[in-house]
Amino acid sequence: MVVEGKADSDRFYIIQRGQVQCYKSSGSGIQPFMLGPGDFVGVVPCMSGHFQIETAVAVTDVVAIAVRKEQYSDLIVNNTPVALKIIRTFANRMRQMNEMLTKATLNTVASNTSDQILRVAQFYEKVMRNNIAVYAYYQYLKTRPTGPSAELAKTKFISLKQRTHAVYFEPTKDLTREYPKDTMIFSEAQSGADMFIIQSGEVAISKVVDGNEVTLALLHKGDMFGEMALLENKPRSASAIAHSDCKLMVVNLANFNQMVTTQPQLIARLTTTLAERLWSMYRQLDNANLSDPYQKMLDMLSLQIEKQKINVDKLVTKGMQTDLTPKDLVNMCGLPNEQQAKTIFDFQQSPHIKLNEGKIFIKDVPELVKQTAFYRKQSQG
Repeated sequence: MVVEGKADSDRFYIIQRGQVQCYKSSGSGIQPFMLGPGDFVGVVPCMSGHFQIETAVAVTDVVAIAVRKEQYSDLIVNNTPVALKIIRTFANRMRQMNEMLTKATLNTVASNTSDQILRVAQFYEKVMRNNIAVYAYYQYLKTRPTGPSAELAKTKFISLKQRTHAVYFEPTKDLTREYPKDTMIFSEAQSGADMFIIQSGEVAISKVVDGNEVTLALLHKGDMFGEMALLENKPRSASAIAHSDCKLMVVNLANFNQMVTTQPQLIARLTTTLAERLWSMYRQLDNANLSDPYQKMLDMLSLQIEKQKINVDKLVTKGMQTDLTPKDLVNMCGLPNEQQAKTIFDFQQSPHIKLNEGKIFIKDVPELVKQTAFYRKQSQG
């Protein structure tokens, strides 16, 4: 039905009858899985506009409805339950991919317990990002007011609070919120049911495991996040941190349900957002399976270009300036502290890039994309 890596992603399929097996290339760590009636194939690449992320093969006679991307708005209006099923399936798969990415990047998986909130607080205090740490200490106290580390967390919170400018320790009825740079919007393992839409600024989605931080995504104006807790009523699977001063629109369960019936464009937009993020997570998993830190850094840089769906052939002679620093890429790759200094040094010597005021300039974008595709193919054997 579809083939991994192909660009034929202008439609997806809703299975009416039969069985379809989906699988990804060897080395990805993603096990093959079966789909049946009511399931759908190819939604992620169709709605994100990227190439196919997996291969789907009919293992029995299959009858399926083809839905083109431009028909999706009609599907929402005429069959809202199907659209909501797609969104909830995306949310569930994103939670699974978060765990796989963390394990592949940091060789372990963080638990979604109050103790994890405490570890998050302690990590950010250790790296002197106290505006984030103080928020996480508060959330731990809220979750475990009589827990074994409650007194420690209380002492830390009181000490840090007067020296920080963290905001919104408690949810409010405000439909918009403003967060200063380097403050926490929510912590991984924290309960909560608000989704956010970025009206201005940038937000980093990250996880902390065994004293290391990995940046799962860097979101911009128009992006949505926090939808998994809203849709699944489970603890946050990752932290959201203001990467710059940002203004957010807040969507809770009540106004989300209202929007579903009155604003089908919101569902279309949310589906596209989730599809783009899932595509990125699949692609980031390929990056996590690279063993060489230098190759990881270059491939992560290539991934940031691929996300933008730019026609790279037009950049052969011009190159491309980014807003990324080598440290940003290190965090995205989740490299251990002991590897970071050498990897950044090696990266800065790369013939593919140069630094302009600390920000990465790519000299030859098509060559970078081609080179990193070769790295990934090698890693897959």
